[in-house]
Amino acid sequence: MKKVLIIQTAFLGDVILATPLIANLKLKFPEAEIDFLVKKGNEELLSNHPDLRAVFTFDKKKKISEILSLVQLFRKNRYDLVINLHRFASSGLLTVLSGAKRKIGFQKNPFSFLYSKAYPHIMDQGLHEVDRNLNLISDLLIPSVRRPALYPKDADLKSVEEFQKQAYYCLAPASVWFTKQAPISVWVQLMKQLNETGASIYLIGGPDDKDLLNQIIETSTIKAVNLAGKLSVMQSAALMKGATRAFVNDSGPLHIASAMNTPVTAFFCSTISDFGFGPLSDDAKILEVKDLACRPCGLHGHKTCPEGHFKCGTELIELL
Repeated sequence: MKKVLIIQTAFLGDVILATPLIANLKLKFPEAEIDFLVKKGNEELLSNHPDLRAVFTFDKKKKISEILSLVQLFRKNRYDLVINLHRFASSGLLTVLSGAKRKIGFQKNPFSFLYSKAYPHIMDQGLHEVDRNLNLISDLLIPSVRRPALYPKDADLKSVEEFQKQAYYCLAPASVWFTKQAPISVWVQLMKQLNETGASIYLIGGPDDKDLLNQIIETSTIKAVNLAGKLSVMQSAALMKGATRAFVNDSGPLHIASAMNTPVTAFFCSTISDFGFGPLSDDAKILEVKDLACRPCGLHGHKTCPEGHFKCGTELIELL
């Protein structure tokens, strides 16, 4: 096995959960050159990965032209193996047209019938997404690495040193989906409890999360630092690396915490960890309201609670 391409053009968390593939392939085939294709915007996640030769990007806003240029590039590289973790048509087409000797991926991809081998993507047996991904290479090796890994650059590590002069907690309260986001009341109560430890409290998120995080801080009246939009993804990972504990939703920061092996507590509201996206840190805890007939209400989140009460979120406060 001389040249391998891994394709995962979905979201940030999906890319992170693909990294155990890199580690296991490199252990089995140490001389192999491994490349990775991500959606444009996610390349920072892998830009410093020691086991990757190259990271390519797919700009989905220019889908047709990007597919044409990437196919040319892949054929030129003459891959022995292409592993496609993405389950949508564009990545399937890239896989089929790559010219690779062997092409594998999930059966849910509409082009999987043209793969060398396609595997089921099973969601109802409590398998973690990492294990579903590693199943794609089960014919090649016995995986020994399950935890994801990210590698912040020295500059990323240095950029957060000012926040690491004393013990601290990282909180990531935001989510794209309302029903995957623990309510403000939960974060306020949590901050009051953490404040008693004397440690610093840092709230992290993207630029769009700034107002939410300010609201949480103002409601709590606790001294905390809003870092929304001030840190890149890898700077956030560097900050998490030294945290006493991170508190997250079922969202991207959860997987960053896993990749940095940060002690983590994850709030699961409308979704459940049995879907396969739970934390993988050595010290990991899941808080969820059990025995609700309406839970889970879907694989992904919703903009509002379908039942109108959002008990899976509000009742988390009783578990703190």
